[in-house]
Amino acid sequence: MRPLDRLKEAVHTGNLWLYILRLLRKKNYTGYDIRAAIKTKFGFWVGNVTSYKVLYLLEKGSYVKSEKRGREIYYRLTEKGRKELEAGNRFLK
Repeated sequence: MRPLDRLKEAVHTGNLWLYILRLLRKKNYTGYDIRAAIKTKFGFWVGNVTSYKVLYLLEKGSYVKSEKRGREIYYRLTEKGRKELEAGNRFLK
């Protein structure tokens, strides 16, 4: 793997929470749909375990909330998550 590829992977994975919160800002997603949307909208694949670990940590911190609908679990952005996303965006600017 090239050094640039390692850098891209580290940046994307280390900041996955930003990508997830950005998606959830517009609508609720299942964990599976989040992975697909990240590939479509941001151009990279994220591992299944990695995405669910980040979702777990975001929910534990009250940045997202999960809701079971039938057999699927949907995630939505909380007000605390919205504020954290805004703070992250300000920092990156």
